[in-house]
Order: sequence, then C-alpha cells, then structure tokens
Amino acid sequence: MVSLLATLHRHADEVSCCAFSPSLLATSSGDKTIRVYDTDDFSELPYSPLSGHGYGVHCCCFSACGAHLLSCSTDGSVVVWSSGTGEVTATLEHPGRSPLRVCALAPDSSLLLAGACDGTVALWDFCSRTLRSCSTASEASVVACCFSPCSQMFVSGCTHGDIKLWDTDMKLLHAQKDAHDLGVTCLSFARTFNVDGCCVEFRLASCGQDSRVKVWSLPQHDGSVCALKLLHTLTSQSAPVLSCAFSSDGELVVSGSVDKSVAIYDASQGTLLYTLTQHNRYVTTVALSPIMPWVATGSMDRSVKVWRIGDVASSPEAELRQAACQERKLPGYSRRLFSDWSEEDVQAWLRQEGLQDLVGTFTNNNIDGAELSRLNKDTAAELGIESVGLRCRLMRKIEALKAEESGSGPPDEFLCPITREMMKDPVIAADGYSYERDSIESWLRGKNRSSPMTNLPLQTTILTPNRSLKMAMSRWKSSQ
Repeated sequence: MVSLLATLHRHADEVSCCAFSPSLLATSSGDKTIRVYDTDDFSELPYSPLSGHGYGVHCCCFSACGAHLLSCSTDGSVVVWSSGTGEVTATLEHPGRSPLRVCALAPDSSLLLAGACDGTVALWDFCSRTLRSCSTASEASVVACCFSPCSQMFVSGCTHGDIKLWDTDMKLLHAQKDAHDLGVTCLSFARTFNVDGCCVEFRLASCGQDSRVKVWSLPQHDGSVCALKLLHTLTSQSAPVLSCAFSSDGELVVSGSVDKSVAIYDASQGTLLYTLTQHNRYVTTVALSPIMPWVATGSMDRSVKVWRIGDVASSPEAELRQAACQERKLPGYSRRLFSDWSEEDVQAWLRQEGLQDLVGTFTNNNIDGAELSRLNKDTAAELGIESVGLRCRLMRKIEALKAEESGSGPPDEFLCPITREMMKDPVIAADGYSYERDSIESWLRGKNRSSPMTNLPLQTTILTPNRSLKMAMSRWKSSQ
C-alpha cells in the first residue's frame, strides 16, 4: 500500500531534485532556490528558501550525518550549506566554470564530486574544501554520478549513454558502453551490500532516455573490481526515466518518468509493485528517506509529493510520525482557493513568503482572501505600503498565486533555458534555441563558446531576434 503524506507547492519553477536527511527534506528548482522542510510535519524551516545560485539549481544532497546540504547549478558552483542555520559554509567553483548537472558526497564525507557539461568530473577534498582533480570523464555532458557505499569508488553517466566506474584517483576501473541507448539520466548505488568471504557485491541502479531502469551487480574480488553484470531491466514506464533511487534497505527501486508516473519495484525480483500517477507533468526526481518508509517525488508541475510505502503500523516510529502529520493543521492556503482564505490565512501566507512587515497593515485593514485577490499596485499604495520594492514583491507573489491556482503559468517555450524566467527580448543562438538576450550575452561574455543546452561548440556568436516568439508571448500576456 502507498499513501500520500504531503503535497508541497512552494517552488516557482519545475522541481529538479529532492533529498532526505534523517530529519529534513530538501528540494531544488529551476527557480534558483533550495527549500528545506522538517520531516516531523513537512513545515518549511524559517531560513528557507536558500538563495545563493545565479541560475537554476540542478541537484541537492545531504551529508550522511545530515549536517551539510549541498547544491549545484548552471552557474558552475557547488554551494555547501549548514543544515542547521541555512548559512553558506563554502562555495566551490568548477575550474572551467562549466555548468554543473549533478553533485554527490561520499558516504564518509571525505570527498565531493560534481559532473559538468563539458564532460569533466571535479573532485574536492570535502574537509579542506580543496580541489583534488578535474578530469575528463566523457566527450558528452556528465549528468549522473554517485559514490559506492565504501566511498572508495564512484560511477559517472553521460548523455552518450555510457556508465564508467572510477577510483578516487580518477583511474578508470570499468566502462559499460551504451548502458542506456539514448543517454544516462541518473545513477544510484544501494547503501547495503553483500559480503561473501573475500567477495563484496554492490548493486547499482541506472535509468535513461531509453525509458528503462536497469539494476546491476558490481562484484569485487580481493579488492579487484569486475565488470558490471545486468540483473534486471525494468520497462514499466513508457517514456524517458529521469530519476531512480534505492530504498535504505536496498529492497526497493523507485523511478520517475516523463510519462508522469512513479514506479516502485522489488529490487531483488525486478517486479513492479506500485505505479503512482498523481503528478500532471514529468516526474524529474525521486528520493527515499534513510530512516522512514517514505518517497519524495518532484515534478515539472512544481510540486513535491511525499508518500509512505507499506503499513505504518509495522513501524512504531513511523506510526508516531504519521500521527503527528495527521494532527497537524495545514494552513488554509494549502487547502482552499486563495480567494476563500480567512484573514488569518492571509497573515500566515505573508509570513511564509517573507512579507512579515505587511502583517500589521493587512490586519488593520481586515484583508482576507477575497480582498487579496483584488489587490493591485494602486490599492496597495492606498493601504500605506510606501516601499515600491515591497509593493512589487507583494504583487509578484499574488500573481504567482493566481497562476498556480489557474494553471496558467507561462508555457515552457516562453522561459529562458538559462534563467528559467519568462523572456522579454528572445533571441535565437546558433544552436537553434531561444534565450533572453541579456542572459545569453552574459553567458558568451564569460568565455563560454558552447551551447548552454547541448554543450556543443557554437559556430557563431551572432544572435537573431525571435520576433515570432516575442509576438506569441505578447498575445499570451494580453490573454491573462
């Protein structure tokens, strides 16, 4: 049995990654932020959201102890955050400032690695925060990587479809060519492993653009690694699979797909147990709790859903946590149309959005949901909100509410691939993609002569105005 514990609607753009620590859930997004929740009741922490990246965040992960949260971005950096305070403790930049698609921390927290669009893998000593190496792992973008449970090896996956196994000195131990026909999208080692005398057997899950999840065995005899052995090919999903992960006990594999589904498999038998179809757009990420029977799934629909697998009564700790979730009173803005909010709901929403300074004004003027839905810049000024910046922030938050409620956010083709914000002056680059002029010009000024989307060299830096797209955006705006 699988049941839904919580649905979180806090990001303003597609959710790119989810990660659990023993007590927290972190989510990252194309909106450049990371949000952090307490898993006792899935309430957002006071220091959330974390805003330290200049572009969309592609990946986030916790250290094994949960003290550190890491994130990486198109801006070419890995940011290390304190999970307790939300403060930045380190910013590690890729030597070539290539966009980073994935980052991972060794289970013993000794090493940090990140995969880049230029085909390199950067490896840092995590304790000293010093770069150990930055080496070419592929001719294509490195979009997946993870450490083995022993922290002595890691795997990388690229858009060409190869999986490669490395030691921590960047020595290639094994290469599995064309593991996924159209490209690897995610890799995940099971935390558990089998030991039989002098043989250790690890298990690896991979998924890709070929709509498949594969479960591999990786034996190691007397310290020498053998080749990957394919155990299962899982084919229940009908479109590219974007994310996969093992449960903490290694008994389950969970995957999310472009077909909008989440599949839960028995990892040993390779059989499908459950299919979840509650997301209405691509499922981009899945994560499993290290201590609870929970799965978090994130989607291009901007939501994160948290699921419980199995019978809660089988775990006393799970039973207590579930009871706490059931007793928690969700705020009104999580349950109703915002035009139906009470004054208290509006005040709670203001606090959640970092607009605490307006709570007194809204209270004195008895602003409820109906009044909030009719608010504009002029009436906001009449309320005595003198700060232009504060008024603009308020109006942006209200417009985001309306767009989320109506499902009328701008189409993806109106968003700049670099900033994930709606374009004002779209231009076509030599790779055929449209970008916001300021963003792509800034990209090119940074000595990036490759496409932000394909990582292939741009034959020319000439930018052509996309007038038809600009007209389409104008028509869309006027229809809202």
